[in-house]
Amino acid sequence: MVELYDRKKQANWPELIGRCAVSLILVLLTQCTQFLVPHFFSDSYFFIQLLLSALILLAVASAAGWCRRLLRVRSSAPAFVFCSVLFVWLVYMAVVRQDASLLMNLLFNGQIILLIFGLCRMLSSDPGLGSYSSSPSDAVSQSFVLEIDTHHQETDILMSNPYLGRLTEADIGLGDRLRRCPICKRYVKGFDHHCPAFGNCIGHKNYVLFIVLLFGFIWTEATYICLSQYSAKSGLLGGDGTRLEVIFSRKVARSTMLFSIQQLVWQVAFFLWHVYCICFNIRTDEWIHWKRYPEFQIVVQSEQGQRSSEMKFRNPYDKGVLQNVKEFMASKQ
Repeated sequence: MVELYDRKKQANWPELIGRCAVSLILVLLTQCTQFLVPHFFSDSYFFIQLLLSALILLAVASAAGWCRRLLRVRSSAPAFVFCSVLFVWLVYMAVVRQDASLLMNLLFNGQIILLIFGLCRMLSSDPGLGSYSSSPSDAVSQSFVLEIDTHHQETDILMSNPYLGRLTEADIGLGDRLRRCPICKRYVKGFDHHCPAFGNCIGHKNYVLFIVLLFGFIWTEATYICLSQYSAKSGLLGGDGTRLEVIFSRKVARSTMLFSIQQLVWQVAFFLWHVYCICFNIRTDEWIHWKRYPEFQIVVQSEQGQRSSEMKFRNPYDKGVLQNVKEFMASKQ
């Protein structure tokens, strides 16, 4: 029996430092370009500013990606997230907190500290690395665990085994749902997806932490937006100050608020998608690439009893919303 246990390759320190430096430069570039919106369009409607801010962010992301490929340098997505959080925290401490109460300052600072702790925890967490054994007795299980390379192979297997669409979880023994991450090349139990922003696979053991951390980002971003808006109406950011530092502080806070709103929109959408996945006990990779996994395929037959080559998705793990949520919340060892 051969045991295959893939571990994540660690980059060396000079390479890591270089990636973090590139990420820091990208964060500063992003925030500087976001500052251009309130600087040049301060009299425009808020929705117009938000739309321009989103367009600029897309343009900067595209240009930065092209430059990185041209220069052959790599960045670190977790470092970008970490530096973005620190930048927003710095703006809050320098500008926004002056108009916030002591309780709100303690609340927001506590959120940021928990967020940073959660990011560090996610980076080092075990997503549920599993071992894959190859032996003659496991030949049947292997055909379901390994990814099928081409659509033609999948069709041939299904057509030669039409009963696959009727197999249950107990029949095929896929309770662990072992999947291979295409990025890390590791086998992960309950593999959902590889999250570049958090620098780790999301699987069986850290899925709950992922959802909590995602909700933490939403909570923190929403808190910052509310506090920034409150400051804009109460004094420093929304007053008639003519001093250069007051005007600059107002625009910086405005630009970071626009950036936070954009982050909040996609984070809420991403969070709702994963809530849906929890309710129906399905993983992102399985939903998007369901044709790779025979247990999610069912062959549609014609009324005359002839086999059809059409395949449809079905979820053999869906046990109802309540039971699915209960299994998700249960501790899995």
